Amino acid sequence: MASVHDLTPAALLRRIEWTVLRRLDGALQGDFVTLFRGEGIDFQELREYVPGDDLRRIDWNVTARMSTPYVRDYAEDRDLTAWLLLDRSASMAFGPSQRGKDDVLVELVACFAHIFGRGGNKVGAIVFDDGPTATIPPRAGRVQSLRLIHEVLSRRPHSTSTTDLAGLVRAGVGVIRQRSLVIVISDFISGPGWERPLRQLAERHDVVCIQIADPLESELPDVGVISLQDNETGEQILVDTSDAVFRARLRELAGEQQRALTAGVRSAGITLHTITTDEDLGRGFLAMASRRKLARR
Repeated sequence: MASVHDLTPAALLRRIEWTVLRRLDGALQGDFVTLFRGEGIDFQELREYVPGDDLRRIDWNVTARMSTPYVRDYAEDRDLTAWLLLDRSASMAFGPSQRGKDDVLVELVACFAHIFGRGGNKVGAIVFDDGPTATIPPRAGRVQSLRLIHEVLSRRPHSTSTTDLAGLVRAGVGVIRQRSLVIVISDFISGPGWERPLRQLAERHDVVCIQIADPLESELPDVGVISLQDNETGEQILVDTSDAVFRARLRELAGEQQRALTAGVRSAGITLHTITTDEDLGRGFLAMASRRKLARR
């Protein structure tokens, strides 16, 4: 199968429609948009907190007066505005030549743009590649889907510094004014400081975080001495993958980093979803939908 970078936006969208979206429609019976629909902005009622309610909806002023937790309920908007915050930095180029992390990124953009746009919902994007961000205002329809795919395909990272994911999230805080569904898609390989702006984003919007990962980032095969290069800094090192102690230490460090990432995202009241380069995208979406259902109960 051809890489997504060898396809036109229209050809890629057609492939996604046949290989992923038709399967989702059958498995979820058209319920996928409902799972990702954000809360409305129209206040409906104030009621006592019950276990499972979103803690971000607690009205602290009323809670203090009544000495028991109260939450604010909102009427759901009929239309949805979705924003995709997309990391196109150099580390996203890692992975197998036939399907790296940047390929998965483009596939996800095609899926989300089509899923939301076909129902008349508006979809926009902020694309970050370690330089000036590109902002595509939200619009509905197939033309918008093709524009979003083209923008991501055409962006090439040019920086040799470590990704500043906080810059992408701060751009979302500054640009997205109307309450929206915001989907952050990144490998989350970044310098520190992105947690605070992520919490600021989640205070106003319904935020979903999707991590794109490659298995080789945490588990190297035993293939002897190889040269590894950091895509962002250009630094190269030689490693002996036949060293069992080295491979075990790599797994340990990767596990520590993943736990720290999960905790950082959770601190903003957000569940982290992970999709890998060797994972079937349809199954990845179904797993994401299942976790979304559980989070909303």
